[in-house]
Amino acid sequence: MAHHQHVPWQLKIAAKVILSRVPVSQRLLSKAGVFRTNAMENPRYAIGVFRRHFQHAVFARKDKSFVALELGPGTSAASVVISHALGASESYAVDVTHFALNDIEHYQMLESYLRQEGLNPPSLMECSNLNDVMRTCNGHYLSDGLASLKTIPTASVDFIFSHTVLQHIRRKDFMPLLSELRRIQRPDGVGSHTVSISDILGGNLNDLRFTEKTWESDLMANSGFYTNRIRYNEYLKDFRDAGFVPQVYRTAHWDTLPTPRNKMAPQFAALPESDLQISGFDVYLH
Repeated sequence: MAHHQHVPWQLKIAAKVILSRVPVSQRLLSKAGVFRTNAMENPRYAIGVFRRHFQHAVFARKDKSFVALELGPGTSAASVVISHALGASESYAVDVTHFALNDIEHYQMLESYLRQEGLNPPSLMECSNLNDVMRTCNGHYLSDGLASLKTIPTASVDFIFSHTVLQHIRRKDFMPLLSELRRIQRPDGVGSHTVSISDILGGNLNDLRFTEKTWESDLMANSGFYTNRIRYNEYLKDFRDAGFVPQVYRTAHWDTLPTPRNKMAPQFAALPESDLQISGFDVYLH
């Protein structure tokens, strides 16, 4: 709602730090819209996001029985059903903890919507929970982050995608994560990633105000608003260092910086304006 835009970022941080210490279920907090978007629970939105990544992605086995993986699916493992309807023989949905809905009606609604779209998903009528959906679609829902990626066979995945997820990976885990993605992605496969480089306290750059020590502390990192603060050129370097060839096909920019440079921590204040002005991008990783 519009009035949320007027809540000062300092109050948002305080509220999220406090809420993260309260023993309330992540699912409840998600429902309240505190930590995670549940937009992927909307079939139309979920299919739209999948198609945005899949439609123009080029990889060798796209018209055959490919293997797909979504990184950070959030509250819905919809991509497993969608990828199966588009020809995947197997798929993975990998997250850092168990966020996904177990509600069978959600997945049956998705199946119905896919049929309306002229696709041919598997029947989920006999399913009663998420595990049944995974079995029916030859899918794997894995919820132990980096450790889960390590269980996936080398060079076995054709198509990997993430939607505004990479910026939330802990900085210390980012290169290990890219190394695992490179290991499991087939040489003739592709990754498609949408990355936001703004904070999640209002879409500005307030996350750059903090020192490294404060921002990377477990308290901040586990409080639901963490971004790794990696800038655009650093992302491209990290992709290359992990062995990918990045192909950026969209960038978004601020005309003027939303957070004054003199309020940023020195490491960010020293960056070129052109780097700070990029607020997000889409990239294929070959």
